[in-house]
Amino acid sequence: MLRKVYSYSILLSIFFGIFICAVFVTQAETIDQIQDKIDTANKNRAALEKEIAKYQDQLKTISSQAVTLQSTIKSLDVSTSKITTEVKLVENNIDKTAYTIEDTGLEIKNREKQIYMGNLAIIEDLKLINEADNQSVLEILLSNQDLSAFWTDMEDIIQVQSKIGDQVSNVKNIKVNLEKAKANLVQKKNELEQYNKELNDKKSVLQSTKKEKSTLLTATKSTEANYQKILKDKLALKQALDQEINSFESQLKMIIDPKSFPPAGKGILAWPLDNIFITQNFGKTTDSGRLYVSGTHNGVDFRASIGTAVKSAGNGVVEGTGNTDTVCPGASYGKWVFIRYDNGLASVYGHFSVVSAKAGDRVKTGDVVGYSGNTGYSTGPHLHMGVYAGQGVKISSLKSTVCKGTYTIPVADLKAYLDPLVYL
Repeated sequence: MLRKVYSYSILLSIFFGIFICAVFVTQAETIDQIQDKIDTANKNRAALEKEIAKYQDQLKTISSQAVTLQSTIKSLDVSTSKITTEVKLVENNIDKTAYTIEDTGLEIKNREKQIYMGNLAIIEDLKLINEADNQSVLEILLSNQDLSAFWTDMEDIIQVQSKIGDQVSNVKNIKVNLEKAKANLVQKKNELEQYNKELNDKKSVLQSTKKEKSTLLTATKSTEANYQKILKDKLALKQALDQEINSFESQLKMIIDPKSFPPAGKGILAWPLDNIFITQNFGKTTDSGRLYVSGTHNGVDFRASIGTAVKSAGNGVVEGTGNTDTVCPGASYGKWVFIRYDNGLASVYGHFSVVSAKAGDRVKTGDVVGYSGNTGYSTGPHLHMGVYAGQGVKISSLKSTVCKGTYTIPVADLKAYLDPLVYL
């Protein structure tokens, strides 16, 4: 009888193995097809990244040239090509992630089937062992004609019990891998959500860049003289607005506890861009006397082509966003983001093409808050970053006699301004 029990157990294990093999055979072709798509997406990504790098090199060359209408239009054209390619890259990443999600979904189904069949085999083996256990050793001995058959039956029982242990261990391992696959699936779905958001942002940047070119051509009537006059008028308006803001900030008397923010130290804040090239430092610079009424630059400027992701320099809260161009076109920060960090510092980022963060958002170091651009007073795409002692800065709405309207902007007690580079 026990030989029949053991034979049945062996047959069940063989069936279980055949079933699992069949599952893999039926889905192997599908998995291979998905992997081919993933491989193709990886190749496309490499090609697109190479194309983006080419456009980036062109923009670096253009930025080193004199600011003319022709160079500005060329910069916008190259930026448009670059951002169009970036849109394709994000779409490619979305496709790849979707394929990976599909592949992981098949893996999860496979493992769930393996667990189901493994549990079924264990249950059946336990039933057989239970039936065998209902017989006493004496009954087993009497049911066999000789001692040799008796010991064979006893050995069969031990082997079935050992096989159950192996099956339980195997199912446990499958469950562990199943949990890993499910965690990977959640991660990939989060990545897909971020890529979809990035895609929408990049498309907005692309539309903004095309609109900027159209507006510029209309305003200048495609003549260099008109363009240079616009630049001169923008500088005059900027200086007048600077005077107005400086006068307001000079009257602010805010209490700033020096212990409320960290002392200078490298790495307290993270760089806001992946690739760093500083175009203007904090304080007195080569251009600060010409550009700013105070004679000093209140932040740091970084080279950043249109559409470059700008990241939070620390953990904190987005306290506000705005656009000074709605009241004072081309005279200040343009589209800006203000973040108050948990460590007592605060910062403003200016000249965005698209702001993706919203007031009240909780951000972590490295989170994308927007994309660089050429808004506000800017003769070329770049990112402005200002850093403050947090207690000495606030967002205010100011009535402007210069711009004949009310604009919203971060304003600070003059002693609250800090050099970003001593914290980055």
